[in-house]
Amino acid sequence: MTDILDIKPGVIVRCRNRQWVVLPSENLDVVRLRSLSGNEEEVTGIYRHLLEENLETIDWGTFPLPSATQVKDHAAAQLLMDASRLLLRSGAGPFRCLGRLSLRPRPYQLVPLLMALRLETLRLLIADDVGIGKTIEAGLIAREFLDRGEVKRIAVLCPPHLCDQWQQELREKFHIDAVVIRSGTVSKLERAMPSSEHIFSYYRHIIVSLDYAKGDRRKASFITHCPDLVIVDEAHTCASGNNKSASQQQRHLLIQEIAAKVDRNLLLLTATPHSGIEEAFLSLLGLLKPEFGKLSLDFLSEEQRKTLAKHFVQRRRADVKLWLGNETPFPERESAELPYKLSTEYKSLFEDVYNFARGLVTPTTSEMSHAQRRGRYWSALALIRCAMSSPAAAMATLGKKLETRSNSIASEELDEDLMSSYVYDPLHPYCCLACHRHVNISLDCIVVDTHLLLATHVVRVHV
Repeated sequence: MTDILDIKPGVIVRCRNRQWVVLPSENLDVVRLRSLSGNEEEVTGIYRHLLEENLETIDWGTFPLPSATQVKDHAAAQLLMDASRLLLRSGAGPFRCLGRLSLRPRPYQLVPLLMALRLETLRLLIADDVGIGKTIEAGLIAREFLDRGEVKRIAVLCPPHLCDQWQQELREKFHIDAVVIRSGTVSKLERAMPSSEHIFSYYRHIIVSLDYAKGDRRKASFITHCPDLVIVDEAHTCASGNNKSASQQQRHLLIQEIAAKVDRNLLLLTATPHSGIEEAFLSLLGLLKPEFGKLSLDFLSEEQRKTLAKHFVQRRRADVKLWLGNETPFPERESAELPYKLSTEYKSLFEDVYNFARGLVTPTTSEMSHAQRRGRYWSALALIRCAMSSPAAAMATLGKKLETRSNSIASEELDEDLMSSYVYDPLHPYCCLACHRHVNISLDCIVVDTHLLLATHVVRVHV
C-alpha cells in the first residue's frame, strides 16, 4: 500500500484492479483519479479516511514487461497507436484544450490564447473586427484555463440578447455547460438549488445579463460570489465618460469592482473599443490595469507600447485573411434597395401589432419611473420592428412577450432588459421624415415618432 502523503498529482497508481493517474483536487480529503483507459468524464474520488481505515487501497502502478506471446499483426499495432494518440491528445500537445473542442480553430484565433498564457494574471482586451471570431477566441482561453486548472469557474457578462447564443456556443463547441442568469430565468434556477445556496455560487459556470447584474441589489452579491474568470462581451457598453448614460456608468462600476481583485482573470471583448472619445477608450484599458487609464495615447513611450501590447489585440479582417499562408474566405456583403409590397394578411398583422404597441405607450402616468416609461417605449418599438422584419420574428417576439410580461406595470424594467437589445437608436431628437423637423422623444409623440422611424424600414429590404 502506498503512503497517503506521497499521492501527488501525475502519479500512476493501482486501485480497484485498474491503473489510474492522480489528478489535482480542490478538496484535500479526496484523492481524484482518472483511469488510464478512461476519459475525463470517468473521474473518481477516493475519500482519504477510507484509505486510513484500510477500507480502500491504493498501490503504486506497475506495468509488466512485454513477452513474445503478445506480438500481434500490423492491424493490432495500428489500433494501439491510434488509441495512444487519442488518449494523449489532451496532454501531449501545446494546448490541453485541443482534445475537448468540437471545432478546428483557425491559426489566427490561437493568438489571444498564446497572449493569455504568457500573462501571470489574465487581463486581456480582444478588439478584433466583426466576424473574426472573438467568441471562439474567448472560448479557447476559457477551455484551456479550465483544463490546466488555472481557474475553476467562469462567468460571461453580456447583453441579454446574447445570453442564449453564448450558452449554445460554449456547450456545443467547448463542452462547457453554463446556465443563463437573467430576469426571466432566475426563478426556475432558484427552485432547482438548495435554499441555503446563492445562485451566483451554486452553478459552476454562469452567463449573466449585464443589465441584471449591474443593479445595486445584485451587484454586491455577484462580486462576492464572482468566479475566477470573467468574460465581458460587448465591453464598449461598459466604458465610462462624461457623456455616458447612467446605465452605462453602472456597467462600468460593476466591471471596475470585479477588476479590483488583482488575481481575478478578466477578458474583455468588443469590436469597437474606440468610439472616437479617448476618455472612454482609456476607461476600458483602465479595467485591465489602473495605470493604463492614465496613459497619454499620443505620447506613448516604447516601454509603454510593449506593456500595452501584452494586454491588447486588435485585428481587421484584412489582417488575418491570409494568416501564415492559411486563407480565410470572409463573406462579402452585397446590398441593394428594393421595394416591397405587403400582402393583405401581413398588413393586417402589422396593423394589429402597431395598435397593440400604441396601447403600450399611450396610458403612461406621471407616477411611472423613467425606466418604466423608457421600457415601454423600447418594447413598443421592438415589437413593431420585429413585425416588419418577418412573420417568424413577429411570432418569436410576441411569444416572448406573452411569457415574460404580467398585467402589472412592475414588469416594465424586465421589458427593457429583454427588448432594448433589438433597438439601437439612441435617445436623442429624431428627424421627422415628413416635414424635416426635429421631434423630441416624449410620451406625447412616441407613437408618431415610432411610425415615422419605421417608414424607412417599410420600403428598404437588404438582400
